[in-house]
Amino acid sequence: MERKYILAINPGSTSTKVAVFQNQEKVILKKIEHDSDELSKFDSITDQYEYRLNLIVDWLQKEGVAKASLKAVVGRGGLLRPMPSGTYLVTDKMIEDLKKGVQGEHASNLGGILARGIADEEGIQSYIVDPVAVDEFDDIARISGIPEIERRSLFHALNIKAVSHRIANELNKDLNDLNLIVTHLGGGISVAPMQKGRVIDVNNANEMGPFSPERTGGLPSGDLAKMCFSGEYTLKEIKAKIKGKGGLVAYLETNDAKLVNEMIDNGNEKAKLVFEAMSYQVAKEIGAMATVLNGNVDHIILTGGLAYSKRLTDKITKMVEYIAPVILHPGEDELEALNEGTLRVIEGKEKEKIYEDEVEIND
Repeated sequence: MERKYILAINPGSTSTKVAVFQNQEKVILKKIEHDSDELSKFDSITDQYEYRLNLIVDWLQKEGVAKASLKAVVGRGGLLRPMPSGTYLVTDKMIEDLKKGVQGEHASNLGGILARGIADEEGIQSYIVDPVAVDEFDDIARISGIPEIERRSLFHALNIKAVSHRIANELNKDLNDLNLIVTHLGGGISVAPMQKGRVIDVNNANEMGPFSPERTGGLPSGDLAKMCFSGEYTLKEIKAKIKGKGGLVAYLETNDAKLVNEMIDNGNEKAKLVFEAMSYQVAKEIGAMATVLNGNVDHIILTGGLAYSKRLTDKITKMVEYIAPVILHPGEDELEALNEGTLRVIEGKEKEKIYEDEVEIND
């Protein structure tokens, strides 16, 4: 049987998105929903491996896609050790680190494990592409102001890198010849200055930068410290305020930008102020990242689901277009990005990377 398909796997907290591609074409797409009662039976995310694997295999069989027709399997990369951008072969050490959760436990840690499990049965290669742990920082960007705390590179690397490749192709340019500021606007917001293909700085969307639909972004540290030691909140509650219950959720009790826009259209002045403040903070962060590139910026790119909001992108564009032309590339398709990264390796446009050769391992 001809091996002609790439299977892409993107595990989320309550679902697993899967797609089968033939070259660039998405042949089949499925969001496999997971019952919360089923997931509660597992002590950790990686314990869900067999459960999710069986559901993917059953789906392939139902769709009539033989595993023997797959030429590669690619999974969403997880919280691995800091690593350069690229498409990585899933190795034993990577699997060990994904199971261990070296930078934390996350559903995406299952991506590489699931890809390897299916691929090994067929004797084909398994990959991950641009996980959130991509780290191309210049050392100067790591300094926080407190020696005990180092600024970390954790961001929406998969979508940011994929969109950058697409825009470079559309411009008929080599990505390594461009300086870009790529802003992912989603549940979290990442603003990434990309110098000749490398993201040399970024706000950690969980802890820094602009607030977003459900995250606080950077906060006044003194007031945050007082809140932490007020005795009114547990550590878990503070963390939930920062990620999950912050941003638009905290002010307007929703993370749905469409609903917020409806509130503004109906005359809600508070919603208008908060939404404009989010736009303002994003634009301010883009301005800061322009200085990282010494003002040498070819294009500013706005991407992610929130980039569909004309009210948001118009405000940001008005504030930053003096820096460089703004390109809108709304939405995100992580499965497509995974496929594109795999194709770049299969077609010889990039060389696959080996995890152990690219990361620092001291244990």
